[in-house]
Amino acid sequence: MQKIEFFWDVGSPYTYLAFTQLASLKERKKVDIVLRPFLLGGVFRASGNTMPAQVPAKAQYMLQDLKRWSTYYQVPICSFDEIIFPLNTILPMRVATAALAAGRGDDFAERVQKAYWVDGEDVSQPDVLGQILLSMGDGADTFLEQAKMQSVKDALRATTDEAVERGAFGAPAIFVGEEQFWGNDRLALLEAIALD
Repeated sequence: MQKIEFFWDVGSPYTYLAFTQLASLKERKKVDIVLRPFLLGGVFRASGNTMPAQVPAKAQYMLQDLKRWSTYYQVPICSFDEIIFPLNTILPMRVATAALAAGRGDDFAERVQKAYWVDGEDVSQPDVLGQILLSMGDGADTFLEQAKMQSVKDALRATTDEAVERGAFGAPAIFVGEEQFWGNDRLALLEAIALD
């Protein structure tokens, strides 16, 4: 079975949009999709990139672009005036790393992205994350405490470093082997040329 590695950060709207398409891609192509939480801010610093919202013309374009993609995919997405943006994602991505280590990464990823991009919740806050984890049940609430552990911090940093070493410069960074596809709009290309 082919494997797709999906490097993600909850603060990226294009990551959220791509994430909404993964289940159908997995079903169509019978691939294994591995979610890899990383820190987009660290990727930006290491690669010399910057988020589109910091360039006024890009920021203006992005507002319309996100609406278009939301309509095209038929998925909801908050507007930037409904959320805190940009978001400090260090804590949620550490929690994502702890959840991944416990085999619950996919569930947390889905819930945290919905909480932020659909419900407009400030997922950088421990109490909001705590509620998300409680909704997962089965001891998931421990992931918030685990996020403080040095081993979890180191694992997230290592994944971020790995993504940069492999050529990532933004999110989502999607890999099939060593071939990278960046952004939600590359999913169709990935499916057409990189998957059996």
